[in-house]
Amino acid sequence: MADPFAQLIPEAKTFLAELTENNSREWFHASKTRYDAQLKTPSKLLQDQISAHLRKDTGLSVTTKLFRPQRDIRFSKDKTPYHTHLHMFWLLQGPLDFGLFFGISPIYCKIGGGVMSFGKNQLLSWRESVDSARGADITTTLDILAQNGFANEEPELKRVPSAYGKDHPQADLLRRKSLTLWRNLPSTDWSQPQTALNTGFTELLQLQDVLTQSLAVRNTS
Repeated sequence: MADPFAQLIPEAKTFLAELTENNSREWFHASKTRYDAQLKTPSKLLQDQISAHLRKDTGLSVTTKLFRPQRDIRFSKDKTPYHTHLHMFWLLQGPLDFGLFFGISPIYCKIGGGVMSFGKNQLLSWRESVDSARGADITTTLDILAQNGFANEEPELKRVPSAYGKDHPQADLLRRKSLTLWRNLPSTDWSQPQTALNTGFTELLQLQDVLTQSLAVRNTS
């Protein structure tokens, strides 16, 4: 069965490449009808379809965000008015708020998921989990996802927190203040983004499960 969003990625890439060359309010306003028809409307419909799939899989509430094309240029030296990418976000709301991401630009097409920033109590819980027997389980889950093409970014901290030895077996995890994984969407999947996202996000739910267990917020009362 053909994916109803088969043209979204190629049409978005073409539009965004043209926007890169003509990043002005005049060009965008003249192309607004095309933007709405080829990018905005199908993106919102795709988000609805993926949300229904996620709610069924997790039983959690899901909210979405389609990022605006307009850039905030008030404090930027770069005064080009529009982003040259199309970004979508799903937030799974439960014991842990877990984000899922889909991004398209002229030079990339990728999916991702995780927690962008651990809160203070979450960070303490994360380090305790990593330092416990669960540390090996977390590493195993990340290794499985890595085999499926998901990579994480470099840890934010250069050194292991002082409470832990610098040769700790989970030193890389202890140096993290967030955890997100990313995978490029190959061009062979561009004609079926709904299927590709459902598959990739289902895989990333393994990370959601690990983080939910590891980031149980402490009772500070």
